[in-house]
Amino acid sequence: MFHIADPKDIKAGKYTDVYFTRTMEILKAKKIDKRVKAEFIAKRFPEEYGWAVLAGIEEAVYLLKDLPVKVRAMKEGTIFRAYEPVMEIEGMYTEFGLFETSILGLLCQASGVATKAARCKKAAEDRRVISFGARRIHPAIAPMVERNAFIGGCDGVAVVKDAEMIHEEPSGTMPHALVLLIGDTVEATKAFDEVIDPKVKRVSLIDTFNDEKIEAIRVAEALGKKLYAVRLDTPSSRRGDFRKIIEEIRWELNLRGFGHVKIFVSGGLDEKRILSLNPVVDAYGVGTSITNARSVDLAMDIVEIEGKPLAKRGKLSGSKSVLRCSKCLQDRVVPLRPRGRFPAKGLNRCSCGGRFQELLLPLIQNKRVVQDLPTPQVIRKYVLQQLPKFDL
Repeated sequence: MFHIADPKDIKAGKYTDVYFTRTMEILKAKKIDKRVKAEFIAKRFPEEYGWAVLAGIEEAVYLLKDLPVKVRAMKEGTIFRAYEPVMEIEGMYTEFGLFETSILGLLCQASGVATKAARCKKAAEDRRVISFGARRIHPAIAPMVERNAFIGGCDGVAVVKDAEMIHEEPSGTMPHALVLLIGDTVEATKAFDEVIDPKVKRVSLIDTFNDEKIEAIRVAEALGKKLYAVRLDTPSSRRGDFRKIIEEIRWELNLRGFGHVKIFVSGGLDEKRILSLNPVVDAYGVGTSITNARSVDLAMDIVEIEGKPLAKRGKLSGSKSVLRCSKCLQDRVVPLRPRGRFPAKGLNRCSCGGRFQELLLPLIQNKRVVQDLPTPQVIRKYVLQQLPKFDL
């Protein structure tokens, strides 16, 4: 059997920490139930990042939409900073308290993946970044991970079913297995060219048998204009100065009239490595650093009970607004005005001249989803529009 959760059990609140079930027993026995507001917030980000990309909202909606609660949330794909509430749930505590574990799981891991993908894409600038990491995770969660890699900024994903689920074509080159089975890099590339649909770009893997520079020249001479790129996935034990190897390949290809052939690299990449290779690389395949990205450490905390501000130590009580300048994307966290009126006096304009807009918008109101859920393509575009305003 596969060790995976049944979606029905998740929706039933069975995937919860035991102290929540005990809390519910106590509240029921004591006949206590109160209307609360609970916010989701991160105090800090992995590796001292200055920001994160909010993801997992669509799945959170699927979990919460049948509950008698009100939800305000930032749009999926919003880049947010520490101490900014990204979502708020209002309702009777016993109606949603059991779901804290699952909601956090949906948001934290998805946001971690999307954030790392966004960082890699920002580092790569206009170069393509493809998600190659499904082999590093349980296949049951591969669709979730690659969806969030895509919305975070990756230009494509490698797994066939994952690509189908986000209505994209899968992206990939050729494996070492093909070259080994055919016995020669050039012959393997020619076989790929003969068999595979012409609309698929011809990218030859050149580090299986021989020196990468020699193999690059051989496949370029064999395929000519049909060769789109060469890919290096050279293990670290054989790399030496990897950038110098790539520079040699670029020089030799250009010298022989193959300037059109791009250089694609994969293996052990993250945003720092990408920045160092940008001068000599045209595209990247990024695996482990995205799919195994550290989760964004969000927490759910009660901030209001029966209409009165109340929170544990270290938390700011009360319902809040997160206001963002439409021009410079600077944010302010302020108390939510009665009945949600906006803007508060003096908070409608930023010092840069831009207007502040509320980021926490109504999402669910008493079993009704009141926002259209955007496609992965729309979310990805939204992330890429924000990225220029945020530094690595």
